[in-house]
Amino acid sequence: MTKTYYEQVQAAVAYIQTQVTTTPTIGLVLGSGLGSLADQIEDKIVLPYETIPYFPQSSVVGHAGNLVIGQLEGKTVIALQGRVHFYEGISMQTATFSIRVMQLLGVKQLIVTNAAGGVNTTFEPGTLMIIEDHINLMGTSPLIGENIAEFGTRFPDMTYAYTPKLRELAKTVAAKLAVPVREGVYVGFTGPAYETPAEVRYARIIGGDAAGMSTVPEVIVASHAQMEVVGISCITNMAAGVMNQPLDHSEVMDVANRVHHQFVQLVKGLIAQM
Repeated sequence: MTKTYYEQVQAAVAYIQTQVTTTPTIGLVLGSGLGSLADQIEDKIVLPYETIPYFPQSSVVGHAGNLVIGQLEGKTVIALQGRVHFYEGISMQTATFSIRVMQLLGVKQLIVTNAAGGVNTTFEPGTLMIIEDHINLMGTSPLIGENIAEFGTRFPDMTYAYTPKLRELAKTVAAKLAVPVREGVYVGFTGPAYETPAEVRYARIIGGDAAGMSTVPEVIVASHAQMEVVGISCITNMAAGVMNQPLDHSEVMDVANRVHHQFVQLVKGLIAQM
């Protein structure tokens, strides 16, 4: 008999609980170029996605595909070492399956990271942007369909999807570490094609500062789950039309690697204070 979505999440959670003895309270979604942060987690259990029942697997270069649970900065964390994306041909519910697993495991706070294109012309590659809000241009939502009451309410409020106190904490930590950060609005596109110059101009006109192909579905689900959320984007390239040059995924990875140390320090410093 085919399991329902809720039963599939429960099955994944039940398996994970047989592998660990600790209960994570902070979730980490590690985007392109930041997966190595999971290597710094201590006393860790590493569960490849393919070993977890019903857990979706990433097909994207730069996303390792492991669930890592352990200690980081004195906190019990669960980290996605690589994420899956809607553009991989999966449903929105599948793309956010990992967040539902975190929810049922008891995660209360979530840090989401990503590589993004700079829409704000005052940004430059290597800028770290604390996400203050997002605009969903993906044309759909992971909450479409039957609402599962065990997950959350039918009509969740998104006013504070990115928790103000955590955004302020991120800015405070960045200042103490002398890590320069900006704040801005993240615009979610489906991908996998990069945005056209006209789409980037549109994103700028409607208030966007960065564009990417992830994060928005995860944050919608986290908000539905009443998690506190903080998001950080690494501006790895200027979006189409800003610099009048073609975009390349290798450039994304190169810049992500260049600012890797600052990014890691910021996330670890944030965890220590959460």
